[in-house]
Amino acid sequence: MVDVRRVKLPGVGILHTFVTGDGGKVGVITHRSGASDLVSFTDADDQDAGKVSLRLDEDEAHTLAELLGGTRITESLSGLEQLPGLSIDWYHVDYEDQIAGQPLGSMTARGLPGVTVVAVVRGDSANPAPDEDFRVFPGDTLVVAGAPEKVAKAFSFYRTGELSSKPTTAAIPVQDAPPGR
Repeated sequence: MVDVRRVKLPGVGILHTFVTGDGGKVGVITHRSGASDLVSFTDADDQDAGKVSLRLDEDEAHTLAELLGGTRITESLSGLEQLPGLSIDWYHVDYEDQIAGQPLGSMTARGLPGVTVVAVVRGDSANPAPDEDFRVFPGDTLVVAGAPEKVAKAFSFYRTGELSSKPTTAAIPVQDAPPGR
């Protein structure tokens, strides 16, 4: 386990640092504004060593955390995705989506049993197992589980507000038997 040091920076935010296996130091300054600085540095004794600093906005910081394995939820869900017949996918709600501003509702009541919203992620918090009356807003991310084709239908419903129950394959015309048969 990595030992992380946390320091409050008055008027700025919080600095988290840790020492890497090769003796380098990595830090993240989380500003009160939501921005973050990723910094890499060495001890003050080493004047020749360089310091690297990278400013990230809130979305970029979350993306970097995900890429570095910042959430254990993602790792756990990845293991579940290996189960045959089960799909777990994320649906990001945009302003133009039909579900935006609406209660989540029940996919079973809408004629699509076997698909479940496992959680709604809003900002930095997750709302696990949301009730049917949980209102969904633009910027939310729905974590949806079910058979792959049902998850796809649920995503279509979230976008358009309609469930397509008609098959998508075109009818094959019936042809007469060739002459002489």
